[in-house]
Amino acid sequence: QVHVAESGGGPAQQGGSLRLSCKASGDIFMISDMGWHRQAPGKAREPVANIIGDGSTTYADFVKGRFTISRDNLKNTIYLQMDSLKPEDTGVYYCNVVVSNPVQPWRAGNYWGQGTQVTVSS
Repeated sequence: QVHVAESGGGPAQQGGSLRLSCKASGDIFMISDMGWHRQAPGKAREPVANIIGDGSTTYADFVKGRFTISRDNLKNTIYLQMDSLKPEDTGVYYCNVVVSNPVQPWRAGNYWGQGTQVTVSS
């Protein structure tokens, strides 16, 4: 089993910054992808940013130039630096971890954290 734990959410003012962290632990052979999704009130969950094994990153258009995703491989941890926050960034931010295991593929899986609330006020 894999445990995913997010932290760093909270209130922020428009134009402010927050830094989210996500740590994966447990039965991990290799992490092929880690990323952030968010869900605003009354809306579907949507991808925000992700980082894959070779360090390549992908961002949703609505966060490009404002958010930065990074990774510490030794700690199985990713971070999301969120700058120039807007009220529409409000929502629950979820971390997603894709664990791969080419040797024992039945131990691979896609895991989610419980989420961390981000609230941006104007």
